[in-house]
Amino acid sequence: MDVSFFFNRRLAFIRQLYSTASAPYVERKRMIEAKEGPFVPRYSEDAEPPFLEEWIEADDSLHVLAYSCVSMLAAALHLYLETWVSESRIPVDETLKPSFKKIGWFPGYRTHYSQRFAIDFETCPANLWLLEEVVLARNRFEHPPSITSLRTQYADTDLEKLPHPFFVDEREAALFTDAEEGEKAWFIPPTLHVTETQLLAAITAVEGFVKWFESEIESRVYA
Repeated sequence: MDVSFFFNRRLAFIRQLYSTASAPYVERKRMIEAKEGPFVPRYSEDAEPPFLEEWIEADDSLHVLAYSCVSMLAAALHLYLETWVSESRIPVDETLKPSFKKIGWFPGYRTHYSQRFAIDFETCPANLWLLEEVVLARNRFEHPPSITSLRTQYADTDLEKLPHPFFVDEREAALFTDAEEGEKAWFIPPTLHVTETQLLAAITAVEGFVKWFESEIESRVYA
């Protein structure tokens, strides 16, 4: 099976899905901010900006869409690594499987491919931290902490693993303060904030990893 072919088809689908589905919400926000019809404000003494509810709905919709795309990206990466286990006909060792639940499936597969194929992930030019954050973000999206908001936040345990979270808003990043040399602390856990730029950067990182991994695994499986 050409695993990379099917994986890249998924990435292309995610890219086009976000581009197509986000367009009406991006346009609605632009029209409200530009005061274009049908969002032409009428005279009002209300302190609340006109069409604020419509703007917030569009903004939330963009975030939920981006959350969904990041979740699909994490699922695609999981399927890719899982499929290569099948293609190689060398299953994950039973003694290693408990660690998948304890440390996560990406570090678990990393250990599997290191032990069974001597693939050194440290030589990968892609940002592996970002790959792990994609997986972590997916878990946060799928298990939101509260019913009161469509957004979700990093957990304190997440921030212990992530010295510099990627999916954060610049305004919240301004609250990022020095605790002591070499460490950082947040006043409150930041919201997972996924813009189009951040989503595309995450896709590019995963794409770069797969391109590198493909040559590594093929040279061993098909040698």
